[in-house]
Amino acid sequence: MNRPNIIFIIMDDLAWGDLACHGNPYTRTPNLDRLHDQSARLERYYSGPVCTPARASVMTGRYPYRTRAFDTYLGRSMMDPEEMTLAECLGDAGYRTCISGKWHLGDSYPMRATDKGFEEALVHNGGGLRQPSSFTRNNGYFDPDLMHNGEIEPSEGYCTNIFTDHALAFIEQDDDRPFFLHLATNCPHAPFEIGDEWVAPYTEMGVDETHARIYGMVENIDVNVGRVLDCLERNGVADNTIVVYTSDHGPCSSARHAGETRYNAGLRSIKGSIYNGGLQVPCFWRWPKRFPANTAIDRIANPIDVMPTLLDAAGVALPSVRIDGISLLPLLEGSAAPDQWPDREIFVQWHRGDEPQPRRNACVITQQHKLCWPEGSSTAQVYDLRNDWAESDDIADRSLNVVNELTDAYEAWLKDVSSTREDNYACPRIVIGTKHERFTVLTRQDNRMDGPDDWGDDALTHWEVEIAETGDYNMRIRLPGPVTDAHSHLKLDEQQVTVETSDETRSVLFESVSLKAGPLRIEAWTEAHDRRIAALYVDVSAEQLPELA
Repeated sequence: MNRPNIIFIIMDDLAWGDLACHGNPYTRTPNLDRLHDQSARLERYYSGPVCTPARASVMTGRYPYRTRAFDTYLGRSMMDPEEMTLAECLGDAGYRTCISGKWHLGDSYPMRATDKGFEEALVHNGGGLRQPSSFTRNNGYFDPDLMHNGEIEPSEGYCTNIFTDHALAFIEQDDDRPFFLHLATNCPHAPFEIGDEWVAPYTEMGVDETHARIYGMVENIDVNVGRVLDCLERNGVADNTIVVYTSDHGPCSSARHAGETRYNAGLRSIKGSIYNGGLQVPCFWRWPKRFPANTAIDRIANPIDVMPTLLDAAGVALPSVRIDGISLLPLLEGSAAPDQWPDREIFVQWHRGDEPQPRRNACVITQQHKLCWPEGSSTAQVYDLRNDWAESDDIADRSLNVVNELTDAYEAWLKDVSSTREDNYACPRIVIGTKHERFTVLTRQDNRMDGPDDWGDDALTHWEVEIAETGDYNMRIRLPGPVTDAHSHLKLDEQQVTVETSDETRSVLFESVSLKAGPLRIEAWTEAHDRRIAALYVDVSAEQLPELA
């Protein structure tokens, strides 16, 4: 079988309405408009409603609650290392694999992209640049320090350009194997950093500064997608390359202006919501060899369908675990008529916390209806999605049979996904002291809260780790700012180690700390001038720790 190359392109916070082909009156997206016209399009692809859950489903074909990766921070964005990923399946079948950009399923062993099937990886940590997971000083959208195959590497240029450069170099490698490229930009996520030359055309149109920056980021994305498409043509592989373009969820709340979100074609609400504005995003599938161009498919779909569809197209077997998604290949290639496609139920739920709370910010989607319990409401709502794109008419009181039927389906689904494994919602542990990672950086991305859900400097937090081997480890805590006359503390289960410092410092070294193999709870903080300051990072290594940049 002449297996297809696969490029899966996923944006961060890109809305359905950010594209000119979806009616945006401002944005300039000629390359994405071209891809739109060349693709079989899933016009009812419901993603999100936030980053990690969507990405976990893309990688596994499973609902996020099965994978332990169902929120964006506080340890809940780490995917269980036992999950089998799309990259692992394709790699085992002979594909070369690469990720450029955003992973957001674990920054430390054994949950990094390089641990989960990607032989080549240039990524930022956590959910994006300028976030607590970025532990070097160069963490902005320009010239960021990135992680290249597990090692810190400086870069030059704008982040989306850098990730695309890396992707193009991978495509053009002299290697006869088919390839899988996962190009996942952190744009157009906030903060809205982009060169002024991209912003000026939109401010000249009268667009406010915030939206001008967002649209500049979208236009830069469009240019880079064009570079990818041109590269495929230049290398003679376009006809047998599947290109998927999508987003992880709808627009963020930071894009509000005058009480409104940015243009989103009338879709209701924003990122984090289970209304369509939070979930419905572009989803273009181009494969010139097999998929008819400019085809609109109105059957419902979800990130859980990505893995089974791509593996089906590649002739690769599914992993031997419960897969929640289905292959959409017959729809995409036109061998199955949409009106003959069997109806199904898709389930979406997200909120902060360590496990799901029944009926909180949850919905059940069918081909015709959506039953939902929005955040802050315990009353079910029902919308006729065929006739009410904007979800403006709640018909729950006129559709009691729909309420009862879909409520039963939701309850059965929640029970099922919550029993996937023993202690289903336990947080995965970071493993320290293996040959796979020279030193481990514990960041606020993955710490666990002992008090209120707060990332503040005085937060009560800890990390849950696994020590691979008994031995002496060097540990260093890094603080959010300089301190003097301080007492810095490490609490390792019940053992506590203290170091006193008098000079001004932002980091404190603990040398040769004895750690036993097995699970360990680590707390780290400093007391200075009657103030408790939580550690921003904790560096751990069985070897000498590298100097701080």
